[in-house]
Amino acid sequence: MSGRGDSEISETREDEDIEGVEDVQDIEDVEDVEDPAQEARRARWLAVGTGVLLALAGLAASTLRVTGSAPALVPAAYACGAAVCALAAFLGSRGRTRRALWLLIAGVMVMAMGDQFD
Repeated sequence: MSGRGDSEISETREDEDIEGVEDVQDIEDVEDVEDPAQEARRARWLAVGTGVLLALAGLAASTLRVTGSAPALVPAAYACGAAVCALAAFLGSRGRTRRALWLLIAGVMVMAMGDQFD
């Protein structure tokens, strides 16, 4: 009773599974979804790039504030924040991306405090 009907159903299911994959490129996309080493490299480069960018912005703001009539605490805060961001860039290049993220946040907060002193 279940001889011929069950085999037809299982063949139909196999055909449906094969029809879902269009070509070999879809199979390669599924296999290459996430490469942990590539994600770690990307995180390192992102931490380094962000740290360098924020450090340069802090140094530029510090230089602009030194030449102006701002209190001495303002350029010092920008310079300290830039130093913290530079340290974060260094740590990010060494693979310490979580610590680099927190240092970037701390550096920007120090620079923001310097902006509040103005």
